[in-house]
Amino acid sequence: MDKIKIGDIVFGKVTGIEKYGIFLSLDDNINGLIHISEISKSFVKNVNDYAQIGETIKAKVIAVDENYEKLKLSIKDIDYRSNKKFSGKIKETGSGFNILKDNLDKWVKEYKY
Repeated sequence: MDKIKIGDIVFGKVTGIEKYGIFLSLDDNINGLIHISEISKSFVKNVNDYAQIGETIKAKVIAVDENYEKLKLSIKDIDYRSNKKFSGKIKETGSGFNILKDNLDKWVKEYKY
């Protein structure tokens, strides 16, 4: 738990959704809550509109309770569903799906979220 600090961005799996927030489970049996007030800068009518159980999302650590190994988390100032940003243009190669067929296994093994 001492390796997680306030301000860190962590990945967690959504394990529960209640009217008041989203529960995340991280590695090492660490759990966190994204309170409804930390979901969006605008009014949140339904917490279920922001995450689904089983989904892996990013969250920012805003408080750490080391006694209970719990985190207070926020997603309102980050792009919590985005892993990588694409910049540039897609270049047409003319080879159709062959690039996908030839590289899919390699790309799946290299993908980290």
